[in-house]
Amino acid sequence: MSSGVVFSPYDYAVHADPYPTYARLRDEAPAYHNAELDFWALSRHSDVAALFRDNTRLSNANGVSLDPAAWGPYAHRTMSFLALDDPRHNRLRSLVSRGFTPRRVRDLQPRVLELARHHLHPALESGEFDFVADFAGKFPMDVISELMGVPGADRDRLRELADTVMHRDEGVFDVPQAAMEASLELVGYYADMLAERRRERTDDLTSALLDAEIDGDRLSDDEIIAFLFLMVVAGNETTTKLLANAVHWAHLNLGEQAKPFNDPGRVSDWIEETLRYDTSSQMVARTATEDIHLHGTTIPAGARVLLLVGSANRDPRAFDDADHYDLDRRTDTQIVSFGGGAHFCLGAHLARLEARIALTEFVELVRSYDVDTDSAQRVHSSNVRGFATLPVRVESR
Repeated sequence: MSSGVVFSPYDYAVHADPYPTYARLRDEAPAYHNAELDFWALSRHSDVAALFRDNTRLSNANGVSLDPAAWGPYAHRTMSFLALDDPRHNRLRSLVSRGFTPRRVRDLQPRVLELARHHLHPALESGEFDFVADFAGKFPMDVISELMGVPGADRDRLRELADTVMHRDEGVFDVPQAAMEASLELVGYYADMLAERRRERTDDLTSALLDAEIDGDRLSDDEIIAFLFLMVVAGNETTTKLLANAVHWAHLNLGEQAKPFNDPGRVSDWIEETLRYDTSSQMVARTATEDIHLHGTTIPAGARVLLLVGSANRDPRAFDDADHYDLDRRTDTQIVSFGGGAHFCLGAHLARLEARIALTEFVELVRSYDVDTDSAQRVHSSNVRGFATLPVRVESR
């Protein structure tokens, strides 16, 4: 389908505001082809939702990111089961699920609240702080690290490494050297931690993964390390961005902001609408296993296909008044922020728990707040959207 619209996930202008481009893609080129970067992009909700559940025509075997260093048959080494198809995907996900259980997450809830207060209270006392650097960037990483059994003294360094892994330089269409070095350091750290757990078990997820077993089948060290890496890069980063996105958009929509601040029971609505309106994970890649005929064109077998999650969640074909930030809408059955089908995000329950606890604490302690939008800075990533810095000024209750 020919169209004048141009889209690249590496474009800094897209990072600043992708939604006008998404709207043009949905209307003018719903099956968009970027010949220069060699990918196709699907932007309509109906296509994205359906293809998330289609494991026949789309494969995860080359990974979920277009970055050349992250794409290919070895993507599972850092992306774990996200970069596998069944039956290998089902085997690995089932084994991981034996350790990463809803009960383990539930039991962590009191500690999650302690960690939220540990970071939020000192920030609020100062009156002015960077919501990302002083809270949203620290809290989810501490929760993941607590779950894994990472000592407190190591968490700042791991957070720096995770940030470096995700950053993309303008005009560079691959993983920067610094990100590759950070990835290697992270993998090395988890390999050392895993070796310690082999010698002596503790009450954490890492030990539970070592003991996970189905009919005599167990996870290898490489499989455990890949899952721990995935947790840090995917689980930590997306929750950090969700929290800051929620605070940013509520600031720009004061009528909506008033709803959770007047009734903390509305925090879940705040989270769900933010997940729809400006989701952290904007797109995921797949590989076409056969020719796919859509919208008068053919996506050829072997092609790289981007499912534009951020665009699907703003599609007026699926959501009334889709560009309006509205906490009263009901989106839970339609948003595709956590994917769908066999690859539905395993950490969705943890992300929602963290966000609910953190933002409930925020609204219960803060009377009002202001965001310095002129000084806020966005992250530059080919698939994650959110803020690197978000300066706020708060009036506590």
